[in-house]
Amino acid sequence: MYTFPNKLKNIARVLMILGFIGLVLGFLGAPKNVAEAKAMTATEHHGEGHGTAIEHHEEPNADESHAEKKHNAEETHGEDSHDSSHDEHLLHQLQNKPWAALYVAAFFFFMISLGTLAFYAIQRAAQAGWSPVLYRVMEGITAYLLPGGIIVIVILALSGMHFNHLFIWMDPEVVAHDKLIAGKVGFLNVPFFLGRAVFFLTGWSIYRYFSRKFSLAQDEAKDILNHKKNFRISAGFLVFYIVTESIMSWDWIMSIDPHWFSTLFGWYVFASMIVSAVTVIALVTIYLKSQGYLEFVNDSHIHDLGKFMFGFSVFWTYLWFSQFMLIWYSNIPEEVTYFITRIEDYNITFFGMIVMNFLFPLLVLMNSDYKRTNYFIIMAGIVILLGHYLDIFNMIMPSAVGDQWFIGIAEVGGFLFFLGLFLYVVFTELTKASLIAKGDPYVGESERFHY
Repeated sequence: MYTFPNKLKNIARVLMILGFIGLVLGFLGAPKNVAEAKAMTATEHHGEGHGTAIEHHEEPNADESHAEKKHNAEETHGEDSHDSSHDEHLLHQLQNKPWAALYVAAFFFFMISLGTLAFYAIQRAAQAGWSPVLYRVMEGITAYLLPGGIIVIVILALSGMHFNHLFIWMDPEVVAHDKLIAGKVGFLNVPFFLGRAVFFLTGWSIYRYFSRKFSLAQDEAKDILNHKKNFRISAGFLVFYIVTESIMSWDWIMSIDPHWFSTLFGWYVFASMIVSAVTVIALVTIYLKSQGYLEFVNDSHIHDLGKFMFGFSVFWTYLWFSQFMLIWYSNIPEEVTYFITRIEDYNITFFGMIVMNFLFPLLVLMNSDYKRTNYFIIMAGIVILLGHYLDIFNMIMPSAVGDQWFIGIAEVGGFLFFLGLFLYVVFTELTKASLIAKGDPYVGESERFHY
């Protein structure tokens, strides 16, 4: 039986405390009104308009017509209205910043748990012979699914209650003046949106509950009835998952920018989700192995996890390039603006993500021997996870905060808080059962797995 080390437990607690402080400071630092928002951005434009040249203003002709005065007045009113709208938009962007930082981190760690659940179901449905010694690791990671999902839904509900402006389609005033969003109101409305979110999380959690229940029951059973039940519900869950995951990605991420859409988006989010999940499975497995647990896990298991990390990284790159190339080549203004915004305003994170998620794992994990070496798996794994955090960052931030972004205390705080919570929940769950699914009919094959 695994025992949660006090050192790791304390690290998780410290991460949560530091992260919580960072998030609080991020929210406290957000502007409360337009004046504060303009003051926060004033330093970026300091010195503009303060040249030494003195403009010469001529007195208006006394015979200036009434029509000209009216026209000038209308122009001034229009400029004032535009400036007011711009100032309010700036305020919303800066107020969104801590909320977006919270949401990016919350979704990222929830995504890892959901991806692990899908990978676990694939192993169950395929009746894989190599992976049963890793089942309890996967079950431990999926324990974060329910608490992590509840946090995400709470953020979505607060958005629906207008605590923030992450989802512009939730603003009735925006919908009233935007024909495109108004045309989607049958699908994009708060009650239906939150109802779908609760339905998705309930379905995922029900599968996780019964799969875990059957897995533990199989340890003490004298037949393989529970194994067969797990096989059947896993096959059914995968059908449910692939549909709900796509809709979830449209709802929770793509609808932040309701004017843009991609038919590949659900698969793209899935690719990011599954590669992050396999990476975490590998890192947790290596850690437990280093602590003297999982004695049946050998280099061949690590090698297979490394192959999945490599393969899914290439799969993610294929989907990223397919989505980018088709939109960029077609050059349709409503679609290409999605990438122009990210290339111009998020240059570092956009191209950095590609290096971290494709070039780095390609160079490190292509070698077969490296995939058997814990050091290379850990190094590649950390880079891949950070790269896919940036991937989620790039999906959400441009539409939520525009060019008013930087990775500051709120972003770091959000990542640390959810990292600590994730570690605490996962490793607590690992203490509740044997780390080997000893009753699984394929566990013997998995223990002897070697090549």
